[in-house]
Amino acid sequence: MKVDKLMAEIEAKHAGEPEYLQAVKEVLVTVEEEYNKHPEFENHRIAERIVEPDRIFTFKVTWVDDNGVPQVNLGYRVQYNNAIGPYKGGIRFHPSVNLSILKFLGFEQTFKNSLTTLPMGGAKGGSDFNPKGKSDAEVMRFCQAFMLELWRHIGPETDVPAGDIGTGAREIGFMYGMYRKLAQENTGVFTGKGMTYGGSLIRPEATGYGAVYFLVNMLKDAGDSLKGKTVAISGFGNVAWGAASKATELGAKVVTISGPDGYIYDPAGLDADKIAYMLELRASNNDVVEPYAKRFAGSKFFAAKKPWEQKVDIAMPCATQNELGGEDAKTLIANGVKVVAEVSNMGCTPEAIDAFIHAKIAYGPGKAVNAGGVATSGLEMSQNSQKLNWTAEEVDAKLHQIMDSIHAACLEYGREGGYINYMKGANIAGFMKVARSMVEQGVI
Repeated sequence: MKVDKLMAEIEAKHAGEPEYLQAVKEVLVTVEEEYNKHPEFENHRIAERIVEPDRIFTFKVTWVDDNGVPQVNLGYRVQYNNAIGPYKGGIRFHPSVNLSILKFLGFEQTFKNSLTTLPMGGAKGGSDFNPKGKSDAEVMRFCQAFMLELWRHIGPETDVPAGDIGTGAREIGFMYGMYRKLAQENTGVFTGKGMTYGGSLIRPEATGYGAVYFLVNMLKDAGDSLKGKTVAISGFGNVAWGAASKATELGAKVVTISGPDGYIYDPAGLDADKIAYMLELRASNNDVVEPYAKRFAGSKFFAAKKPWEQKVDIAMPCATQNELGGEDAKTLIANGVKVVAEVSNMGCTPEAIDAFIHAKIAYGPGKAVNAGGVATSGLEMSQNSQKLNWTAEEVDAKLHQIMDSIHAACLEYGREGGYINYMKGANIAGFMKVARSMVEQGVI
């Protein structure tokens, strides 16, 4: 495989899809050397096949608002790769949703799911529908209309969607209810379900918990620990909540959260009351964090800014793609950051990643760091198939074990002398399992 030649072909074919092209290039560049040690990969044209999704469904979603006015949105499902198991990936409801973003997320999901060691392929879906400001009845009608178009293409052994940005327990419930009615069966076709109908304990906080477990391993490998470290976190939803909760529990001081309006700096660090207030802010549907500064003395709100300007030991982007840029990385490095653990999908730009790796800063990529969410979704699938529920302690122990194994896989392929290139390690480890599986199953 020659990456430059292949990328030129992909860019010509998929012009105007920057997020997708960024994700593909990152993986191909880091796996090129290992890939070329395996002539069977080239013989099966694995690189050319793995970068293209198996299929894409695009559909119109028509629903009626509370004023009786018909509304129209676009719906998507990108089924990327199912070489190692049924398609698995979230459904995102947000005005920014487009095909490029969903293809990038599905591509990333393929290797993230591979890293979990669980039998799950990669997929992603969503719509440009915005649930914020909508009534429960409007969200229900939209979700039912969305599922009316999608239900034939999913199933417990075919494609198992989950939540994502804009898609929480309410939306999952409405979609699952419609699927159950249309398919006339009760199966584990969704994850992130409510506990009354097949959900798993600790699923909402699992992405953040898993990220901290991976972070602990990064620090341990460097002969360090989390206790006493200052942490900057972006976002204030479930992912940031889980990360802040677990990091605080393990002795770190989380000093920032953020929203679209700016960020909060709290030098005293978050505690149980402040972390609980994060969820109140999120539930308010205002999508702002400024009220935090008015409620907790000593904290300060920085309008229209990002938390990466603060001096901290650890940075954990938890919000959205490309939220930490090259200049942010330079500021963090100048301020002595020790570890960057990317909890959002592709949270750092290529320029930021290059800067961290050049400076020998431990950088954990999202497909490894944030795999705890989908890992726990996989555990929910297992519970559903066995018709049982594990305790929170059982789920947490399995999650801990999975994150430990992902870290070990990154070490296997990521050692560069005394430095661990986690991006290279995660990409190769995730890629190799999928590629080998594709070879063994023939050209299909």
